[in-house]
Amino acid sequence: MDIAKADIVISTAGRDRGKCFFVIETDGDCVLIADGKSRKIEVPKRKKLKHVRRVTRTDSHTARKLLRGEVVLNSELRRDLASICHEFNSQNQGG
Repeated sequence: MDIAKADIVISTAGRDRGKCFFVIETDGDCVLIADGKSRKIEVPKRKKLKHVRRVTRTDSHTARKLLRGEVVLNSELRRDLASICHEFNSQNQGG
């Protein structure tokens, strides 16, 4: 499963394990991720591909802006991640 820019991933290792992030950029065997809260888009976290798992490929307004290279606000990242990851977590818990 390929991880691309603007995908939503979940961290599988480290202090941020279990949290959702947007992929800001891909770089070989690493990705730059941000969630707009603990990791701002201005200073994304560099994480190895083996330590993240793709949750979904979204067609949200924020994802389209990331793909076009437009300015994305941290509040936009937080809003989209809250709605998408809430759905993902409720499906995985059987609720």
